[in-house]
Amino acid sequence: MNNTNHFDLMMEALAELVEEGEISQSVRASSPPALKSVLAEYQSLPREALFLGLAEDRLPVLLNLHDPIPGPVLITGDRASGKTAQLQLIARAAELLHVPSEVQYGVVTQHPTEWDDFHDSKHNAGIWETEKENTKELLQSLVNWAHANKGDGQFFLLLIDDLEALTKLDDPAGQNLRWLLLRGPSRRVWTFVTLNASRAHELDAWLDFFRTRLFGHIEDMNHARDVAGDFADNAFAELEAAAQFAMREENNWLKFWLPTI
Repeated sequence: MNNTNHFDLMMEALAELVEEGEISQSVRASSPPALKSVLAEYQSLPREALFLGLAEDRLPVLLNLHDPIPGPVLITGDRASGKTAQLQLIARAAELLHVPSEVQYGVVTQHPTEWDDFHDSKHNAGIWETEKENTKELLQSLVNWAHANKGDGQFFLLLIDDLEALTKLDDPAGQNLRWLLLRGPSRRVWTFVTLNASRAHELDAWLDFFRTRLFGHIEDMNHARDVAGDFADNAFAELEAAAQFAMREENNWLKFWLPTI
């Protein structure tokens, strides 16, 4: 697994506010703040910023949509570690920070009812059930759209809840997914996928697509090694399930919380 330090983790102005005590300096595990209140504190975030979570020093963890280097994002952890919650946070934050003409998202899931609260959003292009034929059509249409994209205009977030289920689709769906993982970010299609850490050993070839990985609670060190390689850490077991994730930033681990949505 390769490191990536291409996340925008903080801005000088926000750091100064923290130092001056104008913003609370820590996020308490027992009471994660509401997403709307968090984003209200940071009204001057760059337009290219995609919000991923809130670090322990209360600075936002952001992805720069204009920088394709991080590539697609893998969200992994044990069952009930908060993987779907992380996807839903990304969707809600996109709604609050961007207008639909700037960012839209689509969801591929085996459990569409988990996304019922997102149906009415103008940012939501649709919710597709993994094994349905129209999911294959979605992947093809995104490839076509990305090929025609000249690098201007709207970003599209493809939110896939359970990579393993989608990889079982026949070609050309698999080929289209590979193309989106390899080329999508440079064509304004960003893919975020979840994967149960206990299933990672069966998907080695797919894991190679992901330089950027967000780790939730992982109890078994063997599973941690499957998804993090040499960077596997016993600290994964200390992350609060359904609320906390960690990502590799240079030689350190950055832990962050998921505000409630």
